[in-house]
Amino acid sequence: MSESTELFALTEEHRAFQDVVRRIAADHIAPRAAAIDAEAAFPRDVKEVLAENGLLGLHIPEAYGGAGADALTFALLVEEVARVCASSSVIPLVQKLGSVPILMAASEAQKQAWLPGIAEGTDLISYCISEAEAGSDPASMATTATRDGEHYVLNGTKVWISMAGASNLYVVFAKTDPAAGPKGISAFLVRAEDPGFSVGKKEDKLGITGSPTCQVHFDDCRIPADRLIGEEGRGFYDAMAAFDHTRLVVGAQAVGIAQGAIDAARDYVAEREQFGRPVASFQGVQFMLADMQTETAAARALVYEAAAKADRGDDDLTMASSMAKLKAGDVAMAVTTDAVQLFGGYGYTKDYPVERMMRDAKITQIYEGTQQIQRLVIARELLPRR
Repeated sequence: MSESTELFALTEEHRAFQDVVRRIAADHIAPRAAAIDAEAAFPRDVKEVLAENGLLGLHIPEAYGGAGADALTFALLVEEVARVCASSSVIPLVQKLGSVPILMAASEAQKQAWLPGIAEGTDLISYCISEAEAGSDPASMATTATRDGEHYVLNGTKVWISMAGASNLYVVFAKTDPAAGPKGISAFLVRAEDPGFSVGKKEDKLGITGSPTCQVHFDDCRIPADRLIGEEGRGFYDAMAAFDHTRLVVGAQAVGIAQGAIDAARDYVAEREQFGRPVASFQGVQFMLADMQTETAAARALVYEAAAKADRGDDDLTMASSMAKLKAGDVAMAVTTDAVQLFGGYGYTKDYPVERMMRDAKITQIYEGTQQIQRLVIARELLPRR
């Protein structure tokens, strides 16, 4: 465990950044949120807004064309976008998830070649690890990568790939030594135009409908050998390390969804009248709002603390990031459910945003490791090593 007692503090720069993103979200994303959900189509206009404001390369070091922002700043970005539109918040979230393995393990030449386009937002990048029979147990994946001279040939299918189809770059985890278990998994960069690569079925989802989730197929997909990221056999460990940095971002997304639902519910009960007075004047309603805000603030504190640990490189980041996702995901689901309740019958209709927020919240309990997996991670970090 880290001996540091320092947690986090939002500096003036953090707060200024938060205000800028909040304005961008209010002006350019919030008015589109309902339509994005209804159309279930990737919002390229939102992607362009984020790119034009340098927000898709926020986490990329300045040496590669990014802003070099810290993890807390990135969490603020995702939180503020998710507050108005969870589908749109997936864009920067996955952009970071896909690029973290490159930042952690790629060679300098690879970083120079690949990261500027990601930072600029001209390249979107997805992360491909899950398979139909390898979800919570990614080490059991069946996708293979076989060396053939100056190339690798990939075969297999990945599922639940966020942003598939919208992305043109894919970090793919495949077995280079199928008999070696986790030690036989390697990471590769695949381009959408590579022969043998194709995007398959698009999932018809409960929430975050504006973020495409698809299968991707590798049918004798031949890529240059210099697309291997890091060393052969290190991919699984790099993937798990990447999750330490991105699970907390899912936590930030969940906090944003929860806060957006609180905002909507607060405004609604202040205006809605029953029995001759505002619904907000009833103590039962006040107690619900108080609990919603308190739980969201607690989740936010865990997210910000985990982000600060990521920036410092604390050795308890794994547990902190999992706790942030666990708490925030559960809070988002509970808070959005209560928000629907506070709207009464109207909350169950698409005329108001809280039913969308409730549907969107559910994914934060599932992707990047289910809540059950987070509990396993936390327990393993907490208990003595054997």
